[in-house]
Amino acid sequence: MQIYLILLDCTIIPVFFVTLLLTSIDIHTVKVAIINRSDVRGGAALSSYRLMQALRQEGVEATMLVCDAMEHDAHVVSYARSIPDKYHFLAERIQIFCNNGFSRDNLFKVDTADWGRDLSNHPVVREADVVMLNWINQGALSLDSIARICRTGKPVVWTMHDMWNCTGICHHAYHCEHYRDMCGACMYLTSQSSADLSHRSWRKKKALYEFPNLHFVAVSNWLAEKCRQSSLLCNKSVEVIPNTMPVESFAYNRKPNADVGLQPEVKVLAMGAARLDDPVKGFDVLIDTTRFIREFRPQLAPKLHLVLFGDIRNASLLQQLALPYTHIGAIRSNRIADVMSHADIVLSTSLYESFGATLIEGQAAGCVPVTFGNGGQTDIVDHLRTGYVAQYKSCEDMANGIEWAVSASIDRAMLHNEVVNRFSPQVIARRYIDYFSSLL
Repeated sequence: MQIYLILLDCTIIPVFFVTLLLTSIDIHTVKVAIINRSDVRGGAALSSYRLMQALRQEGVEATMLVCDAMEHDAHVVSYARSIPDKYHFLAERIQIFCNNGFSRDNLFKVDTADWGRDLSNHPVVREADVVMLNWINQGALSLDSIARICRTGKPVVWTMHDMWNCTGICHHAYHCEHYRDMCGACMYLTSQSSADLSHRSWRKKKALYEFPNLHFVAVSNWLAEKCRQSSLLCNKSVEVIPNTMPVESFAYNRKPNADVGLQPEVKVLAMGAARLDDPVKGFDVLIDTTRFIREFRPQLAPKLHLVLFGDIRNASLLQQLALPYTHIGAIRSNRIADVMSHADIVLSTSLYESFGATLIEGQAAGCVPVTFGNGGQTDIVDHLRTGYVAQYKSCEDMANGIEWAVSASIDRAMLHNEVVNRFSPQVIARRYIDYFSSLL
């Protein structure tokens, strides 16, 4: 009380700071609602679930609100209702199907968010101080229902896991630059019209983004730069906070090759994806890289063995690899640490990557990352110190990176600590808590 009275006798600036102190919010009493299509199905879902757990470990009362609940977690609340949810999902697919020349090829590469549930009056949202949006497509939320949440006046934080927020309808624009203008003539719709479905969705997003309490977070600097280049988000502030990863639980001691039936001198390259032959993952580049090594690095080829995990639709592609390989198929996330512990190098040939989770998982296990840099990978890999960033789409430089990683003397504990200090649940949760505090 004595300090307070003394400050009142001073200038107006100290009085202002005293007022802030007296009215400050204890972030640990703040309730956060995290909305996502699912709790653990898909990369964005799993990232959101991990963030919810990390926030709770830091004392924040975080609850996840989802349509598809897979985990039996008391802090995950499902709002699913079979008939309306199926209607919203099917209505959007039919809308896209009718606008893309009745082609199934790109049916799930775009979303409009014209259909979805209104959650503005859901108890979890009503009781929340901060509402977080994550991956809300395929009938989970509509742009109109998001507007209703914004009208509550609560801070709404939208964490972006791909480019969808800064384009009309696509999740990755690839070489298309229409998102810098107003979309239209969308390659996914085989459209020549500047007023097609992508432009109409662009207009709806433009109107939604006028809400001053709607804030955006990108999971990588690459994604934030795409937002700054876009006509939708170029004038909005975009915070960069990466996904939280369970890196502290990864053991970084290399397990012996004998455990998996390989000779001691063999170097193991691990590479994984939900679907290995998804065009964005660059499996054709991997094939060309192995062929280049076999032909032009004959002394290196016998030392290498590929370990691949994830689904693959065209299994014949595996036969085109010019290096020995083991394909173990799709695995649960809790098995990735064990796979990486038998590897020396974690490899990514992805052409675009909003974040780069497998690189972090590999590095957490002590593997040296070798990757392209057209995406969030450059937030993870420090070229020639913690890994190798190859020239984009160059199988020759990817081979150079593998050769460099094989001979590099990099301490596995150092690689592990690098990602723990940057991507551990506690670190990312604290960054979000600070961000929430600035909004409140």
